[in-house]
Amino acid sequence: MEQEKKYKIHNCKYKMFFDQLKNLNRKTVLPAIVVIVFVALIAGNIFLTVRYLKVESQYQACSQRHELNSRVIDFSKLFIEKVLKAKTAISFEDRLNLENAVRNLKDPAILAQWEKFTEVTTQEQAQEEVKNLLDLLVNKFSY
Repeated sequence: MEQEKKYKIHNCKYKMFFDQLKNLNRKTVLPAIVVIVFVALIAGNIFLTVRYLKVESQYQACSQRHELNSRVIDFSKLFIEKVLKAKTAISFEDRLNLENAVRNLKDPAILAQWEKFTEVTTQEQAQEEVKNLLDLLVNKFSY
């Protein structure tokens, strides 16, 4: 008996719900659905715009790192080829190319170390400054 009452109560609740749905006319339901869809689309656009801007900023940072890495590698190759592997004195043209390449890095620390290297007077100082310059170049390389 008690189960029948519960069944009738539940059945009555569902019947009332469906009766209310039948009473709603299309003039009130359709605009509500359109508003809900519109709000959902706006929220989706905002979410995707925020994600896009985040990815774009990450891409810019990565692109700048890649550009710096390329310049550091190019200078390192030129330095190794023209200075470390040199069998004779370095020509004026090679010195000019090295100077332009180090300035193209646009890094004050590397430029300062380069200037220390170019101002040395002894072989021992030159070896020490080369080590410092190469260490700095390797540490500037980022991934």
